[in-house]
Amino acid sequence: MDTCKKTLVAGLDELKLTLDENQIEQLLDFIKLLEKWNKAYNLTAIRNKEAMVSLHLLDSLAIVPFIEGKNVIDIGTGAGLPGIPLAIYFPYIHFTLLDSNAKKTRFVQQALLELKIKNVSVCHNRVEDYHPGHYFDTVITRAFASLTDIVAWTGHLINEQGVLLAMKGQSTDIPELEGAKTTLIPINVPGIGAERCLVKIQLTKESEESAWEK
Repeated sequence: MDTCKKTLVAGLDELKLTLDENQIEQLLDFIKLLEKWNKAYNLTAIRNKEAMVSLHLLDSLAIVPFIEGKNVIDIGTGAGLPGIPLAIYFPYIHFTLLDSNAKKTRFVQQALLELKIKNVSVCHNRVEDYHPGHYFDTVITRAFASLTDIVAWTGHLINEQGVLLAMKGQSTDIPELEGAKTTLIPINVPGIGAERCLVKIQLTKESEESAWEK
C-alpha cells in the first residue's frame, strides 16, 4: 500500500486537510476492504486500489469544507462513499449512511465494524420512505437523479438551516430550483482530471414547510 499512502498523503496536502496517522490507516484499510469485497459483491466499477484513492477517498474528502452541523446523512451511500471517508475525518459528527441496496449496506456495516468507526449509523431504506423523526444539518448525495427529484425526495430530512450537497461530475445544466437557493461550487480533486462540482442547495421557508408537511 506504499503507493496508495503516498497518493493519499499528497492529495490531503493539496486539499489542505490534516489527518493523524490512525485516520490515514483507517482510510487505507477501507480501500483494502473495498477491494476485497468488490470481487464478490461488485460494489464499485473501480478495481484498482491506487485509482480508488483518488476516485473514492480524495473525491469524498474534497467536500470537507462544505459539511455543516453535527448530524449528516449520506443518501445513496453505496459502498460507503462519501460517508465513510467523511466520518473518519469528522469523528465528532454523527453520520447516517442510507442505501436501498441490502448487499451494499451489509458491506458498509462490516467495514464500520472492522475499522472501529463509532460515529456512523447504517440504514437500509429508500430515501422517500425514510422518516427518522428528526432533521439533518447536511444531506449529501452523489446526484443519483435530477436535482429537482433530489430536492423533492430529500427535503423532508433537512432542518431549517440545513443544506443539501449534491456531488456532480459536470457543472453543466444546473437548473434554477423553485423554492431553493442553488450555488454551484467547482471542486478540484487531486489526481482526477475530470470535472467535478458541488451543488449547494438551501431550501426556502416555503419549500421547507411543504417538505415538513409530507
